Amino acid sequence: MSRIDARLSELGITLPGAPAPAANYVPFVRSGNQLFVSGQISNGPEGLIKGRLGADMDVSEGALAARFCGLALIAQAKAALGDLDRIKRVVKLVGFVNSTADFIDQPKVINGCSDLMVEVFGEAGRHARSAVSAASLPLGVAIEIEGIFEVE
Repeated sequence: MSRIDARLSELGITLPGAPAPAANYVPFVRSGNQLFVSGQISNGPEGLIKGRLGADMDVSEGALAARFCGLALIAQAKAALGDLDRIKRVVKLVGFVNSTADFIDQPKVINGCSDLMVEVFGEAGRHARSAVSAASLPLGVAIEIEGIFEVE
């Protein structure tokens, strides 16, 4: 068992299957020592997590949805690399929050994913990040997050 798989087990985390692309794109691209993972939408055990922050979802619900995006990002990285120990660091996350025009807590929402990366990868999980609003997201989901990883 790899070090990161052991850490996931210790945290009680089971990764979902890596989601298949929903359109004409690939779920990840490796270029040199970087792995680019396409945007992962909020999808939990009960299905798509839909909603709009500032209207029918609060920050804690949004952060949980962002955590599920993070789990999907890690699952895609595992599908790409086979071994999560090949991740040297999480370089950057870009988070999109389906929110009202007056919602201002996008960073708190995307922390759901950022916190997961640090829980799983430790210091190597600390990353650069953007957290922005979107007027709507695919299928009405609450959150979409893409990631860039440095890999061996």
